[in-house]
Amino acid sequence: MLERAKEAGVTSLLVTGTSVEESHKASSLCQEYPDYLYSTAGVHPHDADHVSDDFLAQIIQLTEKPWVKAIGECGLDFNRNFSSPQQQQLVFARQIALAAELNMPLFLHQRDAFETWYNLLEPYLNKVPAMVAHCFTGTADELKKCLDANMYIGITGWLCDERRGQGLREIVTQIPLNRLMLETDAPYLIPRTIRPRPKSSRNEPAYLPYVVKALAEYMQVSEQLVVEHTNKNAQVVFGLN
Repeated sequence: MLERAKEAGVTSLLVTGTSVEESHKASSLCQEYPDYLYSTAGVHPHDADHVSDDFLAQIIQLTEKPWVKAIGECGLDFNRNFSSPQQQQLVFARQIALAAELNMPLFLHQRDAFETWYNLLEPYLNKVPAMVAHCFTGTADELKKCLDANMYIGITGWLCDERRGQGLREIVTQIPLNRLMLETDAPYLIPRTIRPRPKSSRNEPAYLPYVVKALAEYMQVSEQLVVEHTNKNAQVVFGLN
């Protein structure tokens, strides 16, 4: 998979931590592939009900590794509520405060919880070095609010989905290139524009060029411009090579 990513021109990968256990696994992968893999450390809202009393201490310990570049994936998910909304908010708020304390970027998840999510983040907008609205699929008003807060906007293969991506295609032109990020959300959200279609629906980084192509088309800029800016943004926010 990594060889296919390199052949596709992907120069660095950020492996997402979604629980303390998964954050440890992500960190371990980075040790195996230094200077190509980087990671995040955090607790996804789905896992909020299952955190241990010392989960923050464990995240702090992980952030001491030079390849751990952000706190997250953290946030709120009121769509599925795999964890209680109250516990989601508590775990999220503690990770926001930790990012401010450690001066680290936040890698953010949000689904059907925008107002509560934003209200928790608002006091820290000037206290955290960067915030990335991961896998953005929201409305024009939500996008404006994120951009006004100087967040970076992560775009995935959702843009390439003829069934669900129309709303995003209509507003993607509002994202300045200096706020744009490329993401896979792998193994999910494989671009549906891939031809011929792969036998497996598992997404992977080698498919990012399809997201680049869609962004260039809808933003009416060159693919090279999309690549240059998203690379630069990732370097600025996460310090990737």
